[in-house]
Formats: sequence, C-alpha cells, structure tokens
Amino acid sequence: MSNSDLMVFADDRQGNEVLRRPMDSWQILVVDDEEDVHRVTRLVFKDVRFLGKPIRIHGCHSRSEAEQFLSTHSDIAIVLLDVVMEEENAGLRLVRYIRETLGNSMVRIILRTGQPGQAPETEVVLQYDINDYKCKTELTSEKLFTTVIAALRSWRDMVTIDRSKKGLERIIQASAGIFEAQSLREFVSGVLMQLVSMLGLENDALYCHTSGFSATNENGELRVLAATGKYENGQRQDQGPAPIPDAVFGLIEQAVREKRTIAEKNYYIGFFRSKNGVENIIYLERMEDFDQWEKNLIDIFCSNVAIAFDNIYLNQEIEETQKEIIFTLGEIAEGRSPETQHHVQRVSEYSVWLGRKLGLPDKDLETLRLASAMHDIGKLAIPDAVLLKPDRLSTSERAEIQKHAPAGEEMLRFSKRSLIRVAARIAAQHHENWDGSGYPHGLAGEAIDLFARITAVADVFDALSSDRVYRKALPPDEVEAYMREQSGHQFDPAIVSLLLDNIAEVRRLGENLARLD
Repeated sequence: MSNSDLMVFADDRQGNEVLRRPMDSWQILVVDDEEDVHRVTRLVFKDVRFLGKPIRIHGCHSRSEAEQFLSTHSDIAIVLLDVVMEEENAGLRLVRYIRETLGNSMVRIILRTGQPGQAPETEVVLQYDINDYKCKTELTSEKLFTTVIAALRSWRDMVTIDRSKKGLERIIQASAGIFEAQSLREFVSGVLMQLVSMLGLENDALYCHTSGFSATNENGELRVLAATGKYENGQRQDQGPAPIPDAVFGLIEQAVREKRTIAEKNYYIGFFRSKNGVENIIYLERMEDFDQWEKNLIDIFCSNVAIAFDNIYLNQEIEETQKEIIFTLGEIAEGRSPETQHHVQRVSEYSVWLGRKLGLPDKDLETLRLASAMHDIGKLAIPDAVLLKPDRLSTSERAEIQKHAPAGEEMLRFSKRSLIRVAARIAAQHHENWDGSGYPHGLAGEAIDLFARITAVADVFDALSSDRVYRKALPPDEVEAYMREQSGHQFDPAIVSLLLDNIAEVRRLGENLARLD
C-alpha cells in the first residue's frame, strides 16, 4: 500500500472550530495605551515556556484596535486590559464587547489599572465579567508571572471542558441516526474529540477504517473518518487533506499487516477487527509517553466503535436485501414478457434522474428509486393471454390490462411501511393523465402523486425506446415527438420539459442502462 493509495479523507465539516486547531503557543493580548507596559510584559515572558510551549504576546493600544483584533483572533487565552485609554471606560466597554458581542466566555480577562479610583474594584468585579483585577503598582514581574500562569491553567481547563462538551453533544446528535454513514462519521469524530480531551492529548490524532480487507488486502483503501490537529483537513473547502508523514503510514501498514496493536512510547496505533471483518485503526501521538491506563482506555474506545460498525453493516445488509426483494418483485411482474427484461431498473433510474432534476432531496430520491420499481406489480393479476398477446388488444382486453393499476394498489395498500405506501400510490396512479383522461380514477394535474407523475414519464419514455412483443422500439426523434405532443395531456409538462431540455444527458443515461440487457 502506497501513501497515495492508502488513505482517502472523508468529508469533515467541523474543521473551523478554533479550539480544535493545533496550538503551538499560548496567545496573550495586551491592551494598553502605554508602550512601557507592552515592553515590560514581553520582557517578563520572553523565554517562558508553560507545559512545553512558549507564550506569544500580541499588543493593541486602544479599545477600537483591540475590538478589530479580537474579532479575527478567537484563540486568545488571556487579555491583559487597561481601564483608561482613549476613553475613561474604554477597558470596561471592551469587556462588554468580548463577552456580549463576540460571545467569548473562554478568554480570561485580567483588568489592570493605574487609577483604581476611576474604576473601583468591588463595583467592577460585580458588574463586569472579568477574571482578575490588579493595580499596576502592585503588579511586579513576579506577580504578573504568577497571575498569567494561573490564568493560563484556568483557560486550559475551560478548553478541556468545552471540548468534552462538544464531543458529547456530537455523540448525542449522531446517536439518533447512528446507522447512517454520515452520522457514524459524526459519532466517531465526536468520540475521538472526547478521547483526545480525556487523555490531555495534543490534537494530532486520527481515526480511520478500511472495509473488505479479506478480499482486497493488497489494494485496500484506508478511509479517514475523523482527524484532529495536523492530520485534519484544511480550513478552506479548496484545501486538500493535511499530509500524513511516511513514518506514520509505515506504522499503520505494519499494524494492518501484522493484525495487531502497536503501542510504543508517545504513539499508539490501535488495530481492531470487528465481527464482520471490518478493520479499524486509531493513531494517536503526543509529546509524553502513554501510560497503561490510557492504552486500556483507547482499547475500550476502539472496541466500542468496532461494535458500532458491526451494527452499521448489519443494517446495510438488511437494507440491501430489502432493495433486492423489491427489484425482484418488479422484475417478476415485467419478466413474464421477455422483451421487458430490465425495464424495471431502467424506469427506476430514469425516475431518479428526473427527481434529481426537480430538486428532490436524497432521501426522497432513494424512496422513488425503490417505489417506482413496483409500478407494474399489478400485472401479476393479468392473464398471460392478454398480457403477452402480440396483436392489437380488443376493447375488453384493454379494459383487462387497465386493471393492473388498481390491482397493484390493492396488493400494496395494506402495508404500514412508508416506502410500500408510496409504491402503492405509484402503482395506482402512474396511468392517470395530467388532463384527467387517464385511469383508474380520472385524476388530473397535481392531484396525481408527484412520484407517480415522474414514474409515468420514465415508464413511457423507456417503453417507447424499447422493443415490445407487439412492435419494435421507436426511433429517438419519434419518441421525443410523442413526449412533446403529450406534454400537458398525458404528462406533467414541467417533467416533460426537464426530459426534453436535457435529452442528450438522458440518451447517455439510456446507453449506460442498455448494458443491463
């Protein structure tokens, strides 16, 4: 497995959360109109490292400048704020801006004033959401150092709590739809965020899985479901995934090849195989080594996610079985006539194409795909002598054929499943005409179910374009002429317009569908 072939990143829409970006330094903002204050603060923290990271000092000299800066920098841990600047209460107004306008409750605000009488401590502490109040005269280098380090610890703990909260929220949000692929990705991403926070890790972690290794071991595709830190996708949509070092790929390949977990010093590559053969990998790294308790916690995490994958694939197997049964029933109805083989699948694909052009959501398109496949299920009730007759039908025989619409509805209408109920409406109404001249109920216009209107266009278009027992397929120009002629009469004109306005695309789809035969 090569680096380029091994890993494909899943869509990650959570990349803009500032608190999840890798943090290489502690960000502090000094807001003061005295340059000496800026100079002294930088001097105090010039070579200071807290928890292995340096402290970076930013400076603003007025409330307006600070507001502009803070509006684009949401990763500031501490604001060292003067009260009196261009206005007597400039600092206090900035506090309101930070807490109320920006809604930033994380940043620690330390008020520093050279005129304590201008802003009495008791009054300010009670009325404003600040975290400390210091007079400049009492704030020696040592006390400034102590105050800032204490505030950094507080900010770090706030970030940890917030990450945990967000992780739990995402898990809860995903749990309702845990058996949908996108929800599973959200679920795993949320659990990973929670795990990273619980372990006090850097954000450099990723969770990935590969399916079907038993069949595609050499050409398997490792797909990243969730990632943080330097392994996370770029912040803009036009950016690709962050590069994964070759050394990390080597460790992942080793874990997959040897089918085992690799835990060494400051990195952990967990390998877990679910009951249905799905192989799951989690890679974590940080500056210090993992202890045994942390490794055990990661093991539990991976095992639980493997169980979730088992449930996912079981559900998908059930869904695929249901789809196969539905298409089989439709093919049985059509299969009594040899030349209609695969008509059901073609109608289904044409219907989905039309639905997509109409702007139907993906969930409705999937319902339309399956339900339209049963549009002629009622033909099971029609005698072979009539259904397979190669000559023109008599009036009585035509009336017999028309019974397949209400017969199909009767077969399906007792189901409580929404998909089957939609199929029942399509079976009953796909021969209703836009102008009210159709059967069996003489419905007209939008009184006809939208899915039935779509299926009707797809059904007739494919029928005219295919050989039948009583005639050969019509030439393309004649098919288009018929559809145009029946627009507003037999068919919904809006749907016919979509078909004819995109006829080249429809023909390409038809060529692909012809391979089914």
